[in-house]
Amino acid sequence: MHFFEWLTSWAGNLSGLLWDSPVTLLVLLGTGFYLTVRMGLVQVRGFRHAIGLVSGKYSCARDVGEVSHFQALSTALSATVGTGNIAGVATAISLGGPGALFWMWVTAVFGMATKFTECTLSLKFRQVAPDGTVAGGPMYTLLHGLKMRRTAAAFALFALIASFGIGNMVQANSVMDGLGYLFPELHESAWLVGVILATFVGMVILGGVRRIARVAGTLVPFMATFYVAAALLVLIDHASDIPAAFGTIFEHALNPWAFGGAAVGEAIRWGVARGLFSNEAGLGSSPMAHAAARTNEPVREGLVAMLEPFIDTLIICTMTGLVIVVTGAFAESSDSLMGAALTAHAFSNSLGSAGAWVVGIGLTLFAFSTIIAWSYYGDRSAYYLFGERAVLPYRVIYTLLVVIGAAVPLQLVWNIADITNILMALPNLLSLVLLAGLVKKLKVDYFSRPHEKT
Repeated sequence: MHFFEWLTSWAGNLSGLLWDSPVTLLVLLGTGFYLTVRMGLVQVRGFRHAIGLVSGKYSCARDVGEVSHFQALSTALSATVGTGNIAGVATAISLGGPGALFWMWVTAVFGMATKFTECTLSLKFRQVAPDGTVAGGPMYTLLHGLKMRRTAAAFALFALIASFGIGNMVQANSVMDGLGYLFPELHESAWLVGVILATFVGMVILGGVRRIARVAGTLVPFMATFYVAAALLVLIDHASDIPAAFGTIFEHALNPWAFGGAAVGEAIRWGVARGLFSNEAGLGSSPMAHAAARTNEPVREGLVAMLEPFIDTLIICTMTGLVIVVTGAFAESSDSLMGAALTAHAFSNSLGSAGAWVVGIGLTLFAFSTIIAWSYYGDRSAYYLFGERAVLPYRVIYTLLVVIGAAVPLQLVWNIADITNILMALPNLLSLVLLAGLVKKLKVDYFSRPHEKT
């Protein structure tokens, strides 16, 4: 027991060192800024075309792939729209002040260029098997685009480990937290809840990416609409406070003379860290989902992918942040009122007991969707490392670990997952910088041709 306590503490210190380091945040954010400039503000210039792609206006029957643009986007959003949108935003505001929300917006804008680049590359270098199944992601970009076989294997290994942690057990724990908000007595039956949850997860992921995409295509629009609608009710109730809320956010983010340089520094630190954690721009996870898209044009899926940070951070995270600021809940944050509890408190200030239901249902749906999406990331990593024979055993193990995740406190798993996420990001970012010229060439070529609507 003493060893596990030591390991948890050591992993927590290393995780904090990596995620809280200004060097890490500068590398992640700096890469996004570089790609924004190199790609000619593609997140602005290509936004309208991206919307058209998702709505199916430019599809072609001859395109290769397993899922539609919309299903690929939904699958990737299933992984990114998670506990970070509810608990992560609240934690950022608790520790960094309201200004942290502004810096989350900054990460989203630059992150759109990062997503465009990494997902364009995932389509360019994906592998399509004779039976039509697709495998793609940063490991294939590193292998085929840069001939870095060992680095590619390292990325796949870190992604495989991360899938069991951040994608599985900690999310199952979050489902338990969400249900616990609504039915506290369920904490005494955590194992049973875990078995039921694992059953649902298994029914989805054992069907492969096509079933995952179908479920995600239904679940993601529903859960996002449900949560945003509840947030809008709160904002309508506090409509007169919204201008002042934006003023508070901008002042805390940009005015060191009013709050001190240290306060602005904390806003930057927590806003960037939680923003990147939420939308996963640069981590290399989403490209594995987008690689399965039905298209022969890599740039098209890159454009679709850049909508992820927009939806995840600029819409859903903004809703959470504004609710916390306009209700004044941010001023009441404490050690016992942080994360999801602070978000629930903010919603309850306006919606009463229904606020707990919003957060409880939101946590449950967001975490469940993350579990099913990350299973695909893990099985593509297992496939890359060990071949097709490893996929089914991986899915079975992944499903069984959901039970453990729902029933056991997982601080050690959280810490290890945070570390492996950073270790995933480093080789992925290397490929983005080295292959940015290729992506720019693909983008220029794509937009130089006419694209007719079907």
